[in-house]
Amino acid sequence: MIIFDPMAVFEFLLVIRLMIFYLLFSQSVVNQEVKDLVWNDEFNNTGSPDTTKWGYDLGDGCPDICGWGNRELEYYTRRPENVRVENGNLIIEAIKENRKGRNFTSAKLVTKNKGDWQYGRIEVRAKLPTGKGTWPAIWMLPTINERQSKWPADGEIDIMEQVGYDPFMIHGTVHTNAYNHVNNTQKGGDIEVIDAVSDFHIYKIEWSADKIEWYVDDSMYFTFENEIKGNDEWPFDRQFHLILNIAVGGTWGGSRGVDPDIWPQKLEIDYVRVYQ
Repeated sequence: MIIFDPMAVFEFLLVIRLMIFYLLFSQSVVNQEVKDLVWNDEFNNTGSPDTTKWGYDLGDGCPDICGWGNRELEYYTRRPENVRVENGNLIIEAIKENRKGRNFTSAKLVTKNKGDWQYGRIEVRAKLPTGKGTWPAIWMLPTINERQSKWPADGEIDIMEQVGYDPFMIHGTVHTNAYNHVNNTQKGGDIEVIDAVSDFHIYKIEWSADKIEWYVDDSMYFTFENEIKGNDEWPFDRQFHLILNIAVGGTWGGSRGVDPDIWPQKLEIDYVRVYQ
């Protein structure tokens, strides 16, 4: 006959609960590693963006890669009509107007040689445009091409992309020599954000030597892991810089046409913060 000691059972269950709590707490501490804010722009000024933090890609990419390699329709400028800081936000505005043979203008800001990072948390709080033909992006390219290679071998990290004909679907993607959209082998994920065009959300990545994770606010929706195979699969072991822009049309943004009646359209950014 087996006699159960209620107190012994209680103590045993208590020990098990404490062990589970300890394991969960330890994992939580690991996942919430404290990082330092190393670069940011809160856009608290008025007028032009801070020139110590932002530069520009200008024009239409010609003669080297007309349409910026994607058959885009915009001409990028740094005019206040296309890019400015007001009411605590950076405004990138795409406008339907003719400029040097292009039927739209917009802006493309870059942190190259002013903000360049290898690993860390990069987050941008933004409200997105909408309508057929818009193609906003928050993305990264390598600052120094040490390997003398060309896209996609040098790598690309798309923190956030959205196309206006599907405005509530947010995409996060990487492009490498092994994984890219030209070969239809790109690696990425997506998440539905039903108020992406009416409210601000935080679009971010957590980037380490082992993997890159994509988030909207606190929801992780995609992970790309370092397979430790080589540069063709993982060129993300060097400094990258940040790019903010609205493209018009193009192979993806314009794949269902460009609505002539929706312009102008704005990408509004509350802040950019980088932690390491």
